[in-house]
Amino acid sequence: MEQISTVMAHHHRVCDEEFSKMENSVSAGDWDRADEAWTSFCANLLNHFASEEETLFPAFEEASGNSQGPTVVMRMEHEQMRSLLDGLKNAMEIREVEQVLGISDTLMMMIQQHNMKEEHILYPMIDDVLQQPAEIIEKLNLAA
Repeated sequence: MEQISTVMAHHHRVCDEEFSKMENSVSAGDWDRADEAWTSFCANLLNHFASEEETLFPAFEEASGNSQGPTVVMRMEHEQMRSLLDGLKNAMEIREVEQVLGISDTLMMMIQQHNMKEEHILYPMIDDVLQQPAEIIEKLNLAA
């Protein structure tokens, strides 16, 4: 039986790969490839956040009876990352390499810290609490 932690950690890697492609393409001056990777990364990350906020977190909160725990922190961090995505989008649009790479560094550090908390704390808690992970996994609608 597939676990939530496995599915979600895999999707973190999918997002990371697109992010890396975007950064490398910007550094190389290949804006067409950077735009393509940016579009894919942004769509995947926002979909990941939505899947957690609309499906996974509510299922965990209901099953655990805890809506004031780690999911509150994760939602707050999602908002912080969305704000950085807006700044990154603007920098990408004006082709400002230094600004793109500067915001990217901040965003990547935040993503890595966030993912560590999810993968080592929250997702294992979710695996322990959810009785029917397959039903939740089907509803997550994550692109691979």
